[in-house]
Amino acid sequence: MTDPISDFLTRLRNAGKAQLEECVIPHSTLKEAIASILKTEGYILDHSNSADAAGHKTLVVKMKYVDGTSAITGLTRVSSPGRRLYYRYTEIPRVLNGLGIGILSTSRGLMKDADCRRNKAGGELICNVW
Repeated sequence: MTDPISDFLTRLRNAGKAQLEECVIPHSTLKEAIASILKTEGYILDHSNSADAAGHKTLVVKMKYVDGTSAITGLTRVSSPGRRLYYRYTEIPRVLNGLGIGILSTSRGLMKDADCRRNKAGGELICNVW
């Protein structure tokens, strides 16, 4: 797999469109950090770790729905393995004029865009969520 983060975002997008209760994804610490940001922002209900039949770690994400529609309206991958996009804290683009969030990988760990501006930390823009 070339881009596991893109696969993670696509699985979340597809689970929301298919109205699935939960989504099972291969585990990594970066994916778990993205899921924790999505949980604190209210886009998903919860996430947990488990192991599948072969003993591989998996990340189980419980999807959140509001009036029968997914809480995640849109989810796009911004930076890719072939084209990394880095921003200074003053240049971080706003997602839907502040209605969505951008998730950045900084030297201080994964942060949402508002926290990056507040802490004056730039980094690689991973994805946008609204």
